Formats: sequence, C-alpha cells, structure tokens
Amino acid sequence: MSKWAAAVLAAGKGTRMKSRLPKVLHPVGGKPMVARVLATAKAAGVEETAVIIGFGGEEVRAALGDEYHYVVQAEQLGTGHAVRLAEDALREAETVLVICGDTPLLRTETIRQLYDAHREAGAAATILTTVMPDATGYGRIIRDDKGAVLRIVEEKDADASERAVREVNTGTYCFAGRQLWEKLAAITCDNAQGEYYLTDVIALLVAAGETVAAVVAEDSAETLGVNSRAQLAEAEAILRRRKVAELLAAGVTCIDPERVYADDEVTVGADTVLEPGVILRGRTHIGPNCRIGPDTELVDTVVGEDSRVHRTYAHEVTVGARAQIGPYVHLRPGTELAADVKVGNFVEVKNSRVGAGTKFPHLSYIGDSDVGGGVNVGCGTITVNYDGVHKHRTTIGDGAFVGCNTNLVAPVTVGADAYVGAGSTITKDVPPAALAVGRSRQIIKENWVKKTVERD
Repeated sequence: MSKWAAAVLAAGKGTRMKSRLPKVLHPVGGKPMVARVLATAKAAGVEETAVIIGFGGEEVRAALGDEYHYVVQAEQLGTGHAVRLAEDALREAETVLVICGDTPLLRTETIRQLYDAHREAGAAATILTTVMPDATGYGRIIRDDKGAVLRIVEEKDADASERAVREVNTGTYCFAGRQLWEKLAAITCDNAQGEYYLTDVIALLVAAGETVAAVVAEDSAETLGVNSRAQLAEAEAILRRRKVAELLAAGVTCIDPERVYADDEVTVGADTVLEPGVILRGRTHIGPNCRIGPDTELVDTVVGEDSRVHRTYAHEVTVGARAQIGPYVHLRPGTELAADVKVGNFVEVKNSRVGAGTKFPHLSYIGDSDVGGGVNVGCGTITVNYDGVHKHRTTIGDGAFVGCNTNLVAPVTVGADAYVGAGSTITKDVPPAALAVGRSRQIIKENWVKKTVERD
C-alpha cells in the first residue's frame, strides 16, 4: 500500500447547481472539476486514490476511468461518514489526503506544502486553512491563546464569537492514517445537521493529546468550493486569468487578456498574437510568430509557425507553417493542411489532406479529399462526396487548376497539372495535364425576350 493516499469526496448532488449532471463533473477550464482535483493530487505525489461517489456515481466512474478505487456513499450522512467508507481501500496508507472534488482551483504546490508541513510536524492531522473577508458558510478554525488548533466549528453550530473568526476550514486535510480511522469510529451525529462531521476528528485528536497543525493558504480564491453556477463562473474566470498570465510570461501577446480563453494543456509559441475573442481548447498548440483571431476557436488543433488564422473554427486539425486561414472558415476533423496553404472566406474543409501552397480562396466545400501541392481551386467548387449511403474521396494532383463553380463528383481523380473548366460537373477521372469541361453547350436564341414578351 502507498505511503500517501487520497480520499476524494465526490458524492454530493450539488442541488444549487440545478443540474442533472453530478456537480463534480461540471467542467472548469475544459475539464470536469473532480478530474482537476485528481490531477492536482497526483502531481503533488499522491500514489493511490479512493473516490467517494453517490449521486450520479456511475457517470462519475465512467468519466474518470478505472485508475481509482470507487466507494459508494448511498446515503448522504456527512463528510465523516464518507471518509469512513474509504477505510477498506486506504487502511494501510501512512498518510491520507482528504480533499473535496469541487475544489478545482487548488494548486499542486499548495497540496505539496500541506503534505510537507504535516510530515515535518509529525502531526496526526494538518488542516489547510485560509482567511476569508467574509467567512459566511465556512467552518471556523478555533485556536487557543498560543495559536494551536483546538477544533473546527461548523457555522450552524457556532456561537457569535466563533462566527466572528475569519480563519476557515477549506475542507482539505492530511491525516496520519491510523489515527484517522481510529477517531472516525468515535465520532457521532449529535449536531445541528444530524451528520457525521469529519471536522469532529480534529477535536478528538486534540483531546487525545495528538499534534494538530495548520497550513494557511495565502490566496483564499485558490480554496474556492464550487456549489453554484455563480461559483462555477468565478472558478472559470480565475483559471482563465492564470492561463493568460502563463501565456504572457511565455512571450505571447494578448491584445485583450480578458477576452482570451485557453485550457490548461494549450501551448502557444513566443511572439504569437492572440486577438480578442480567441478560444483555445483541449491540446491545441500554436507555433511562434502567429496571429490568431479575432473571434477564432481552435479545439485540439495544431497551427504551424508564422500562420494567420482569422475568424475560424477548427477542431482536430493540423495547419502547417505560414498558412493563411479565414475569415469565416470551418476546418473539420481529419484535415491536414501543409505549409503555405491558403483557405479563404466561407470555405469548409473536412477530413482532407492538402499539399503545400494550395489555395482555396473562397466559397468552397472540400470534403474527404486528397489535394496535392500548388493546386488552385476556384470559387464555388464543391467535392460531392456523399451518394446517400457512402462517403467517397476526391483526389486532385499537384499543380492542378479547378475553375469556379465546379462539382467534383467522387470518387474521382483530377490528374497533376490538369485544368477543369469553370462551371463543370466532373464525374470521370481527368488525366494529368488534360483539360476537362463538363457542362452543357451554350444555346442562344436571338430576340427571344422580345418575342416572348409580345406573345404574352
């Protein structure tokens, strides 16, 4: 069994969220908040974890995977009851971190600081506390005149003097495993809520003469618990500011930092400019010296150096260096654009590989296609890839020229250096260096308008 394990409290419904989704699965910064908590604990050094689930437990389990022990709290009888249910999974752990699944802003450094202080003090319990300007709703830390922790008092059980205390319990602790399980067996539900409080363990440890320590988190915002949509929005804003600060420090220019949104795993190269309304999600990577935006959303997308992406939505796409994309472009999954590609206004590209220097200037749909390098595709070109049952691919060779308002009915190949006349519908393969014209012969009827009008 590991020396350091964690019990993550994730059983609550989150009534104030007014959602069918379990509270801890609401995303913050692109990840379910409980996934953030688990990642933070693991990065701090936690070796094994039990997740206490309840409302929507199967959804939580499905979202998090099989890496963890899962303990079901079928009846919500308080935090002490929840942690006690994890005893079988974590009984042999030397140190147990108890952390709430709805605290997505805690930093790895803070959890590590808590653990190190706990070990150095040889404490039976170490509490992560913080000082709140308004402590309403939080359990208060009650100390003696020498500053030693005596107990934690929940607000509903506190008297007036205790409510005046501004140092609060954040709900995050390190416990010596043996003492934790021993004292959990002794707590009762004799309180205003009729619940088993984990906080009562602290008073029992103090009464037994055990060392109880505390670490104060200097930034109270870091300890925010998310219990409502308003708090969810607050947490999202804090994470966004953190990420933007990281980007700025890495040499990225944000024209309006309040209007740049980037998930944790996003990376951006130096000297890139992010304009207002840029949203970068998932594992998006942008190379150096690019200009992105305004009003651009990239999801799991790679953009090469020196590229310009303007008013574009791209997801699961690779864009090569020196590309010119936008405005009003949709790049769909499976698209790979090589270097020096131009995709102009009102173009959609889906599941296509495009060679270097190719241009789709405007008003085209390129789907399920393999397009060579140096190709020019005229305005209004459509790859007709769906026959009502199956999708088919279009191939366009290097250096080909496709005239405006052309339909390429897949499966079809346009050979290298071939030309397709404007207004064509191409249903047969075009040999290399050939000219294909697939349109009906033009007919002119002299004086037709005059005769028709007179007849009417």
